[in-house]
Amino acid sequence: MAADDNDFTPVRIPAKEVLPPVTISPAARRNLSTGAGNPRMNWPPASDKEAWRRHVANVDPAREALFTTMLEGVKTPIETTQIGGVPCFDCIPSGHDPAAGPVYLFVHGGAFVAGGGVFAKAVGGRAADMIGARVVSVDYRMPPEDPFPAAPQDCLAVYRALIETVDPARIVVGGSSAGGNIAASTILMIRDLGLPLPAGAVLLTPEVDLTESGDTFVTNAELDVILKGGLPDCNAIYADGHDLTDPYLSPLFADYTKGFPPTLVQSGTRDLFLSNSVLLHRKLRDAGIEAELHVWEAMPHGGFLLGDVPENAEIQVEVARFIRRVAG
Repeated sequence: MAADDNDFTPVRIPAKEVLPPVTISPAARRNLSTGAGNPRMNWPPASDKEAWRRHVANVDPAREALFTTMLEGVKTPIETTQIGGVPCFDCIPSGHDPAAGPVYLFVHGGAFVAGGGVFAKAVGGRAADMIGARVVSVDYRMPPEDPFPAAPQDCLAVYRALIETVDPARIVVGGSSAGGNIAASTILMIRDLGLPLPAGAVLLTPEVDLTESGDTFVTNAELDVILKGGLPDCNAIYADGHDLTDPYLSPLFADYTKGFPPTLVQSGTRDLFLSNSVLLHRKLRDAGIEAELHVWEAMPHGGFLLGDVPENAEIQVEVARFIRRVAG
């Protein structure tokens, strides 16, 4: 018989204040200090799709202004196009030959419900700037209108179209946060359909367990200045009634002994999703899959989001190194 929570004694932690540590850069310390006052995110209940439509209409204009500013700093030329019938942003650095070198198929984050359009364009362009290679950023469909499995199906369609002209050994599929979930799910679909696997996977602070059962969903709650707590309503509206332990919804529960490409997994010690990264890395290693786990000191979910922070650049250096190694 499985043990009940009442069979165990919890650790009781007194209230305390946690300063940004001296072990990180001054810019990162300022980021944690600025983010300390961030409120916990408020999301509509998953059952109220009309409330979600209003939420999107209310918050999207402000986000778009912020992401437009982000886009202004991108140097890589970006073409808005369709690949496999799916809207994409094709980011090809000047002087780069798209017929050679790696192709990074990137899936943006945004809690499954945000981050399309200008944000997907900006993060794709910034990734191309840092990596110095072609990045295809997928502007996938999202709830409330298009819940699971629309997003991974869109990414799968893009991958199918890409491999008509690009050797899969040159393609790395990756994403951040919810995008890390969708990237992993897409690769599982690729594998299960018998298509050739990509050269690698990059999963940045991925939300790979929609049941949010990992230890750091408790221990890092409130400590993570980006995600103060879990995202059950976002996960539920994305899942649209499907079992949250379905491996295409929660890739942590997949069987990796059936195959998966070499993988880079990234997180931070203050990341609410740190357990996701630790558990997935362990599962990949146990299945005999080549996997790297990179954890940054005091980093919250998604990195240090404001300003020029050296730790963020370090992530991109590791991602670029990994992509060049597996698909160069």
